[in-house]
Amino acid sequence: MKGNKLIASKSLYLQQHAHNPVQWHPWSEEALAKAKAENKPILVSIGYSACHWCHVMEKESFEDMEVADLMNANFICIKIDREERPDLDNIYMEAVQIMGLQGGWPLNVFLMPDQKPFYGGTYFPKNQWMKVLAGVAQAFEKQYEELVKSAEGFGRSIDRSVIEKYGLKREEGEFTPENVRAMARNLLKGVDTEWGGMKRVPKFPMPVIWNFLLDMAILDEQKHIGEQVCFTLKKIGMGGIYDHLGGGFCRYSVDGEWFAPHFEKMLYDNGQLLGLYSKALQYSRDSFFKEKIVETVNWLHGEMRSAEMGFYSALDADSDGAEGKFYTWTYKELKELLGLDLDWFGSLYGIKEEGNWEDGVNILFQNLTYSEVAQNHGLTLDTFEGKLKEVKEKLFENRSSRVRPGLDDKIISGWNGLVIDGLCKAYLAIGDEGYKRSALETGNFIWNQMVHDNVLYRNFKDNEAYTPAFLEDYAAVIQSFISLYKISFSPLWLNRAKLLTERVMDNFLDERDGMFFFNDPKTEKLIADKKEVFDNVLPASNSVMARNLHQLGLYLYNDTYLCQAESMLQLVREMVIKEPDFLANWANFFLEKSVPTAEIAITGKEANRVGLSLQADYHPNMVIAATTVNTEEVPILAGKSTEKTILYVCFNKSCKQPVETIEEAVSQLPFLSKTK
Repeated sequence: MKGNKLIASKSLYLQQHAHNPVQWHPWSEEALAKAKAENKPILVSIGYSACHWCHVMEKESFEDMEVADLMNANFICIKIDREERPDLDNIYMEAVQIMGLQGGWPLNVFLMPDQKPFYGGTYFPKNQWMKVLAGVAQAFEKQYEELVKSAEGFGRSIDRSVIEKYGLKREEGEFTPENVRAMARNLLKGVDTEWGGMKRVPKFPMPVIWNFLLDMAILDEQKHIGEQVCFTLKKIGMGGIYDHLGGGFCRYSVDGEWFAPHFEKMLYDNGQLLGLYSKALQYSRDSFFKEKIVETVNWLHGEMRSAEMGFYSALDADSDGAEGKFYTWTYKELKELLGLDLDWFGSLYGIKEEGNWEDGVNILFQNLTYSEVAQNHGLTLDTFEGKLKEVKEKLFENRSSRVRPGLDDKIISGWNGLVIDGLCKAYLAIGDEGYKRSALETGNFIWNQMVHDNVLYRNFKDNEAYTPAFLEDYAAVIQSFISLYKISFSPLWLNRAKLLTERVMDNFLDERDGMFFFNDPKTEKLIADKKEVFDNVLPASNSVMARNLHQLGLYLYNDTYLCQAESMLQLVREMVIKEPDFLANWANFFLEKSVPTAEIAITGKEANRVGLSLQADYHPNMVIAATTVNTEEVPILAGKSTEKTILYVCFNKSCKQPVETIEEAVSQLPFLSKTK
C-alpha cells in the first residue's frame, strides 16, 4: 500500500498492518519530523500480535478505506508494537490513565507534533472511531492553543519523578518480622478462598504474589499460607486458563473461576509460572504440579523454541477467525473421537452436550481430581491415568490438524530470561538434565547473539538483534544468569551477570532518587524517562534489579551493590508495608532482608553434586556457590579449602561451624519465626 511504511518492519504486529490503507509509519525520526513539518497531530496506535481487540479494531477500522481516508488526511499515523517498545507504551498508557480513562490495548493516543499527548482511549467501534477522528481534527484546527495547554499539562504529569508522584521518602528503618507478616496478612485478605487467586475479575495468575507468599510460608513456618498458595495453583492448573492437552498457561481468565481464558499464551507468563510451579512441587511433593511442569516445558520446546535456542514471544488468542477456536470442542467432535471414553472424560472436564461455553463449544475445565473420577468410574488410579494419557494424545493429535493460532516469532531477551529462570527451577525440582541443557543453551544464545560489547538488545529476529534493551530485559537476563550459576556452578554466568549489571549502573541509574530508569536516557530522547516501581503480571524491573544487586553483592562481596539494593528498598518501604498488592516482589525482598540471606559455600571433590542435592528441596533466600578446586574467581568461595567436601553457611561474611552433610547445613538456615 502506497504510503504505508510498515512493510520493512520485523515485528509481526506491524507486518499485520503493513497492507492497511492507513498510511502507517513505525515510530521513527522520519515520522516525528513529518508531523512537525506539516504541523499535524500524531495518532499513535499501540498493540501486540496476540491482542484480540487489536485484530477487531484493525478489521473494523484500519482496513476500511473510509476510515483510512479520514486518518490519512488529518494525522501522522504511527503503529507501535508494545512488545518491541514497552517504553513508549508505558508513557502513553500512563497518559490515558491520567486523562481518567481505562487503559488497555489497542491503545490509541493523539499527540501534538512535539509528542505530548492530549487525548486517547482504547478500542473504538468504527462509527465511534470516526467521530473521535473528526472531533480531534476539528479541535486541532479550531482550538489549537487549548490543546497545546492541555498537552503541556499531561506532559508535566507524565514526567513527574516517582518521589513526587507517590510521596516516597527514603527511610532508614529496620526490616522487621512484624512488618513482613503484616504484608502477608494484607495480601491474604484479598485472596479468593473458594477459587484461589485474588478477588478480581478478570483474574490474572500474578506469580509475584504467590512467590512471596510461598517464601513467607516456608521462612515463617506458616503452613496455612503454603496451603493457600498450593490451593490457588491447583485451581489455576485445573482451570480453562491451562491448556490440558498441549501444556502452557493462557494470559488470564475473564471470570473469577479460571474457567474461560483470554486464549493468548504469552512467554512471560509461562516462564514465571514454570518457576512457581517448580517451587510448589518442591514444597508439597504433589504430583499435580509435576504434571503441569512437564507439559509446559514440552509445550515450550515443541511450539515456542527457535532454531537458535531462543523462545518466541507469544501465541495468538485467535485462529481461523475466532477466539479460542483452536482449543475448544463440540460435544459431537468429542463423541466421535472418544466414544465410550467420553463418559469419564466428560465428568473430568465438565463437558456438556450443549457446550459449557458460548456458541455450543466446550472448554476443558477440570472439575474433579483424577482419583475422584477414577473412583466414580470403578478404575484404579494407575489405569485411569493411563487411559487419560491415551485420550489426551488422541485429542492433541486431532487438534494439531486445525488452523493454528498465529505465532509471534520475535525473541525478547527479558522474556527469555524468565523462561531460563523457570527451566532452572524445573531442573532443580525434577532433575531432568534436558531442562538444564535447555536453560544453558538459551543463556548462551542470549549472550552470543543478543549482547554486543556488553550492551543487551531486546529483540531478535531474522538473525539480527535490534532495539537496545530496557531495564526489564537487563533485570530478567541478569536474574537468569544468576540462576544458571546455581545449576552449573560455572563462574562464567556470574561474570556475565556482573558485566550487564555494570552497564545498568552506568546507563540507567538516576542518582537523584537511586532508582533505575526503564529506558536508557542516553539512547533516545523521549518526552519522559519513566521508572517502573509496581509489580504486576511482570515484576517491576526496579524490584527485580534490587534483588539481583542483593544476590550479586553477596556472591561478589560488592558493598556498592548491597548498599544500592537496600537504598532502593528503603525508598519504597512504607508503600510496600501499606500496599503490598502491587509491590509483592518488593515484599519478597523485604522478607529476605528480615531473615537474613544465607550465603552457602561448598568446596571439595563432591561440591557440585552436593550443591545440586541441597537445592533439590526449595530453600528461599539463599545464595549458593560450589567449587571442586581452589578459586579466587568467586569471592564467596575464596580462601576455602577443597581437601574434602565441606559446607559453609554464612551470614554477612561471618560463617557458622563448617559441616559435612546437607542435613547439618540445612539446620543452620534461618527462619523468620526465629529472628529477633
